[in-house]
Amino acid sequence: MTFTLTSMLTHPIAAMNPLEHQIHYPLGDTMPGEGGVLEVAPGVRWIRMGLPFALDHINLWLLRDRQRDVHGNLVDGWTVVDCCIDSPGTRAQWEQVFATGLDGLPVLRVIVTHMHPDHIGLAHWICKRWQVQLWISATDYNVARIAVYDRDGGGGEANADFYALHGMKDKEFLQHVRARVSYFPTLVPALPPTFRRLLDGGTVEIGGRAWQCVGGYGHAPEHIALHCQELGVLLSGDMVLPRISTNVSVHSTEPEADSLRLFLTSLRRYTELPSNTLVLPSHGKPFNGLHQRIQQLEDHHRDRLKDIMDAGAADALSAADILPILFKRPLDAHQMTFAMGEALAHLHYLWFGGQMDRLLDSEGVHKFRRGSLNGAGVMG
Repeated sequence: MTFTLTSMLTHPIAAMNPLEHQIHYPLGDTMPGEGGVLEVAPGVRWIRMGLPFALDHINLWLLRDRQRDVHGNLVDGWTVVDCCIDSPGTRAQWEQVFATGLDGLPVLRVIVTHMHPDHIGLAHWICKRWQVQLWISATDYNVARIAVYDRDGGGGEANADFYALHGMKDKEFLQHVRARVSYFPTLVPALPPTFRRLLDGGTVEIGGRAWQCVGGYGHAPEHIALHCQELGVLLSGDMVLPRISTNVSVHSTEPEADSLRLFLTSLRRYTELPSNTLVLPSHGKPFNGLHQRIQQLEDHHRDRLKDIMDAGAADALSAADILPILFKRPLDAHQMTFAMGEALAHLHYLWFGGQMDRLLDSEGVHKFRRGSLNGAGVMG
């Protein structure tokens, strides 16, 4: 079972600085300090915590809230949105936020957009510390629950065999994958024992304001973003990021997933929101220009699909074969797992769309070749 963080270094779109003039960063380079908070909209505070990965930070959010306690009394406090990984450093940063960033008020609820470690890692600790409930989609809660107790946890023989099936021959990388056991539980050692379910299309009232749940697929099993029409704010999680493209992968546990199609279909739903929405992403800076950013992401994947089709005109290709097409820089072993999953997601888009056929070659490797449609309508 493989679980991914969004990886800045494995996405060529990270270098597309000329496109950034189409979106606007209203706060410029202003960001919250370590252990601090920054108000970005009425009752919405931004926290930024470090990560020990190539993508070195995550944005977390505090929403001013008011709820009734078990005795029926109204209590003022905060809803936490996303939690970071579990580590001594992140716990210390949260303690500082609790001491100085909550105006002396308690945490009343924890919302997690999806089950990747940088989002759910500390949910168990925050929920227990404040005796509050976790809110998350049922799919992501239960997949995370399996992952906490999965010994392979993102590596092991099954994952190494999966990468080999798709053309990966680098013995050092395959050994890295075999040895990468219990990866998820090192970052997410536990989960809250119960949760409250978030559903696409549902509404959560937070501090007297309605926040609509927007389901998204392809990056996580059942990602939930939150949109507040009154504030004109979207907590986009990992679904819409300003400078990088969210990792969209096929994993060994769902080996024939059509993840990229799910992701692109989900993206189009955000065009229904106002174009001037303030987007608060999980990585990068708050921005305006939601519709432009969605178009950039669609164009990016369309271009990569065309590149694959052009390369596949002469020969059948494995996922490993197309890595140089998608990623223009050397990849370390950690980034390679993201890259293989994303390469396969692009090949599956073409396969399920009828532009490519899949075959098993004489070496037992899955390869893809141009199908009967000869690449017409790549993004159909």
